[in-house]
Amino acid sequence: FIYIFTGVSFIIYGTSLFISKKMKNEFIRFNLEKYIYLVGALEILGGIGILTGVFYNEILIISSLGLSILMLLGVMTRVKVKDNLKQSLPALLFLFLNSYIFINSII
Repeated sequence: FIYIFTGVSFIIYGTSLFISKKMKNEFIRFNLEKYIYLVGALEILGGIGILTGVFYNEILIISSLGLSILMLLGVMTRVKVKDNLKQSLPALLFLFLNSYIFINSII
């Protein structure tokens, strides 16, 4: 269940970076607007990788590590712009979920 939840969530969130004005405004607020499409593409690829990784462990390792790094950077960005815990919680949650997936995939 955790793989499906995480994979689908990243595909949806990554796609929203291409189409949602609200999501684009967040990246503008972070002063990271030049990275919005890169992050969106990485999240979509990572989500697909997590789902594919159910069958191919090597892909799961790479995808979960990549998304963990991406979420760590997201948490660091939230701290830098002084967002509160409620605003930072999704990035923290997905950092922990992807780190958990990564650790379990290499054991």
